[in-house]
Amino acid sequence: MVDVVLAYIEKDDKYLMLLRNKRLKDLNKNKYVGVGGHVEKGETFDDAMKREIKEETNLDVLDYKYRGVVYFNNGVYEENMYLYHVTKFKGVIKECDEGTLYWIPKSEIFNLNLWEGDKYFLEPFMNSDKMINLKMYYKGDKLVRWEEN
Repeated sequence: MVDVVLAYIEKDDKYLMLLRNKRLKDLNKNKYVGVGGHVEKGETFDDAMKREIKEETNLDVLDYKYRGVVYFNNGVYEENMYLYHVTKFKGVIKECDEGTLYWIPKSEIFNLNLWEGDKYFLEPFMNSDKMINLKMYYKGDKLVRWEEN
């Protein structure tokens, strides 16, 4: 089991989304995701989120809210994904070596090539303050089952 953090950075009714298009071998290949990555040994989830955002975007997080966790299992890989909403930051975005960063209007998020199950946490993430606690089960990249805890 791997722990990862995933942040949705908001500005002007848009989210900063990462199109994972630069690595040959990538579980998220050609999908749009938030910004994040693995939690390192001895690191808190909050610190991992701030570090990953700095590494991938060059932005420094000033204000954020923890929004919950999504368990992901595709039969080969299993992770707990800790979700964050970042509302204040400083800095100038740099090019990311994992993909291309885009500011996407919130109204267009569900038109992107997302993981099929992302709508089940992004809908409440975007439209309420409800804490998210879901389990997603995939076969390859096809969602076969999801559960709300």
